[in-house]
Amino acid sequence: MQKITTFLWYDDQAEEAVALYTSLFQDSRVINVQHYGEAGPGTPGSVMIVEFELGGQRFLALNGGPEFTFNEAVSLSVDCDSQEEVDRLWTALTANGGEEGPCGWLKDPYGLSWQIVPDRLNQLIADPDQNRSQAAVKAMLGMKKLVIAELEAAADAA
Repeated sequence: MQKITTFLWYDDQAEEAVALYTSLFQDSRVINVQHYGEAGPGTPGSVMIVEFELGGQRFLALNGGPEFTFNEAVSLSVDCDSQEEVDRLWTALTANGGEEGPCGWLKDPYGLSWQIVPDRLNQLIADPDQNRSQAAVKAMLGMKKLVIAELEAAADAA
């Protein structure tokens, strides 16, 4: 069991959000669903907490009400092996009310921020040739969804 678990607060969409997330990542599953009882504060029988795993990492999602919302101060960063993975996750997480942000960031339909990052970007940024590295960074700063071919072309042109 992991010692530290990310706890996510939703208004009343925890179960719906978890269904989306677990459909997108291998080694993901719902572990347990707890319901509110007569003691409240939620409606008795409604979903209170969903315990789940994404890529083998444990999370908790709470239907806690509208008092708190997500902001960009916390995000989930996903390292992607390919442009196809970037495209698939970007499309799924921005659909149905999600929002594209700059530099590979997005908000899903529930307001949770994600960074969808191709592994190739990290390799380009770590390039010992600072001209190549900085050209890749500059290209990234001009993008929403990160496109590996464009990042590589910028680095190669440096």
